[in-house]
Amino acid sequence: MDIVVLVKQVPDSGSERNLDPADNTVARGSADNVVNEIDEYAIEEALVLKEAHGGEVTVLTVGPDSAADAIRKALSMGADRAVHVVDDAIHGACAPQTSAILAAALQQMSFDIVLCGAESTDGQLSVMPALLAERLGIPQLSGARKLTVEGGVARVERQTDGGFWVLEAPLPAVVSTWDTINEPRYPSFKGIMAAKKKPVEKKSLADLGIDPSTVGLATATSQVVDFAGRPPKGAGVKVNDEGDGAAQLVDFLAAQKIV
Repeated sequence: MDIVVLVKQVPDSGSERNLDPADNTVARGSADNVVNEIDEYAIEEALVLKEAHGGEVTVLTVGPDSAADAIRKALSMGADRAVHVVDDAIHGACAPQTSAILAAALQQMSFDIVLCGAESTDGQLSVMPALLAERLGIPQLSGARKLTVEGGVARVERQTDGGFWVLEAPLPAVVSTWDTINEPRYPSFKGIMAAKKKPVEKKSLADLGIDPSTVGLATATSQVVDFAGRPPKGAGVKVNDEGDGAAQLVDFLAAQKIV
């Protein structure tokens, strides 16, 4: 089975994240960048599928040169090879543009299933799986908490209020995962050393047949117009309890429209 897993490098959500005042895009160069957390579950699920069915796991990412760190993490977990789309013209690309780049890369690859995290922590749009499936003309199974593949059919369980749905589709298909699907493995020392020898193929927009003028910040479907830093924390409100402390607290919460 040929499995492609999409991986994105993002600023660590546990650290301070900033926008670059030069163009209002995410300041990735100065950020503490990591593999998108939800993508690690997709990587793990790809490895589980490989262990069950055999085949190869290929990592696909779109990003600057620094995204190589995210690739190495996936390879050290057990993925076999990687494709890295890197091109200065991609800077500032929106979700539709990125989906076009990913689809073009996938059309040059062999795959039975494409696995990806349900969303990225730096965008939280949750639209990439659907955009990809539409561009590739294949089914999408989203929000999987469980995935099985048998007889050329992918079947997922999707969490709902009070239960779950079972959805299935013939392969090839795009499947997105949540963090309830598994527990990602830690890279072993052997895996880290082996990752250094695994092939990583770099591709440009020209390699994918994409006109650079159709992607990037200048033609993006959405842009950050302006931003401001977080305002300084105020002194707060002090309540002197003289028997009516509870009432004062309720009045304050009501004024803030919290209750």
